[in-house]
Amino acid sequence: MRSHPAFFVRCAEVVPSPCCGEALSVIGSRKRKLVDEGGDCRLLVIRRLRCKGCRKIHHELPDCVVPYKRYESACVEQVVSESEVPSTVAADDATLRRWKIWFREQTVYLLGCLKSIAIRFHQDPVEKTSVPSQSAHHPIGHVVGDASGWLARIVRPVANSNLWLHTRSACLSTPALR
Repeated sequence: MRSHPAFFVRCAEVVPSPCCGEALSVIGSRKRKLVDEGGDCRLLVIRRLRCKGCRKIHHELPDCVVPYKRYESACVEQVVSESEVPSTVAADDATLRRWKIWFREQTVYLLGCLKSIAIRFHQDPVEKTSVPSQSAHHPIGHVVGDASGWLARIVRPVANSNLWLHTRSACLSTPALR
């Protein structure tokens, strides 16, 4: 560990299982690489948790991580926000394009998740704006605000409610065409 310093991730609050609401117990840890804006890689050690009710395994992710993304949430946020300022994230153009497409495709789903979570916790969901959206981020910004960290404010409740969609393209294989 001395040659590769790692950051140990441990949540201060007690979070129940996102599947069934039962308690989670620590069963180990795993390493996860996280790339920052400058392209430097950090090593995180995240806890693996098992639900005592349904026995499913969950990973405890900090707010700076977007599930199934290798870059910090601030990097992804900077790229998908479509601001006038050019992105300074050290990633290739194909990666930046994929993030934008991913976010555009997920916007309606994420808004639905946030509305569902608000209803579940007896809060008033935010109504649609009467002004048409100028960007993919605009409707999300109406719900969680546009201050720095807005992507983390979306990721946390959606992931902790077990509503985060798995990136299936990496797991599916198609039979060879003949």
